[in-house]
Amino acid sequence: MLNRITTAMRQVANQSARQAIATSISMRDSTNRLVATARQAMMALGLTAIATLALMFFKPEIADRIQALSPFSEAVASTVPQEMPEMANLMEEAAADAAEPEAALKTATTGNNAMMGTDLQQQRVTQWISKRYRVANDATNMLVSAAYLTGKEINFDPLLILAVMAIESRFNPFAESPVGAQGLMQVMSKVHHDKFADMGGTKAALNPVANIKVGSLILKEYVARDGSVEGGLKRYVGAAAMSSDAGYGAKVLGEYDRLKAVASGKRVSAFATMASRTQPRIQPIPNPVSEKTALEDRTRDKNSNGEQYTAL
Repeated sequence: MLNRITTAMRQVANQSARQAIATSISMRDSTNRLVATARQAMMALGLTAIATLALMFFKPEIADRIQALSPFSEAVASTVPQEMPEMANLMEEAAADAAEPEAALKTATTGNNAMMGTDLQQQRVTQWISKRYRVANDATNMLVSAAYLTGKEINFDPLLILAVMAIESRFNPFAESPVGAQGLMQVMSKVHHDKFADMGGTKAALNPVANIKVGSLILKEYVARDGSVEGGLKRYVGAAAMSSDAGYGAKVLGEYDRLKAVASGKRVSAFATMASRTQPRIQPIPNPVSEKTALEDRTRDKNSNGEQYTAL
């Protein structure tokens, strides 16, 4: 009797052990399958991401489409204009206080309509700049309009004016460098104080309309003096006496090419890198300005990365 009980207990214990082992093996197999599936999914996602990045690199316009489809693009965009109404109001007040207001610029030099471009071209340029430099569309529209109006008044390419603004301040009308360069076109108001005399003095350097006007006049004067856009840009950045402008001119002309393509209706990614132009394609401005004596002291802005030149 005792043997039977012992044998039965052994059978129950063995059966329980076998069940426990089978359960453990089954759980281990399930875990291994889940881990393998997760690894395969991660690998597929990684390969997809790499392929997408490669495709975006070779076709930048796809980045625009992806951003447009992203549910976060509207959320990001909605946070920008919250601070922009104040800036737009300041720009409207500044434009009203300027000696050459926007209304007067519209009626000046009516014979040169080519410099004004079409409404569609200005709209294309405005939308592209707004997206590229994260500036509210209304504020960008005011800056682009001011550049086109100034270009028409002084017979100078407005897209080149906008390209300089992009490189100098990234369209921040209140930008100021450690050496005193101010505003959209980073004008050295202390050096060119005479050009602000009719606009209320050097305090007008942060007035967007006045800054664009004075910066454009300075750039045009330098271009006429040197006989080429490249040389004028080199003078503008304060590197006239140097062998190199550290790539400043190439950056400006590269951005000019992109703005010109955008204005003509070509698709240009707003996330395109600041690639340098290798071959100059802008002809010198044909109408020389009067050779007025101007101070051309070279100014350098030193930082931890080396020397960067600041526009005079």
